[in-house]
Amino acid sequence: MSFLSARTNAGLSQAKVARELGITDAAVCLWETGKTRPRASLLVKLAALYGCTVDELLREDNAAHRKEAT
Repeated sequence: MSFLSARTNAGLSQAKVARELGITDAAVCLWETGKTRPRASLLVKLAALYGCTVDELLREDNAAHRKEAT
């Protein structure tokens, strides 16, 4: 699951995620475009907000990166 699909599946806007986590919406955008990744300290909160597990967020995201590398 990508960060973008996790957020949209949860029905949240980038602004709402940013407010809930105390970060900027630009940071959320950077995660979704793959330019950066969330800090480890935010992953549990992010997964809870999105209604998934940290493993789901990271496992699927890493699989997408492996596909892009080939």
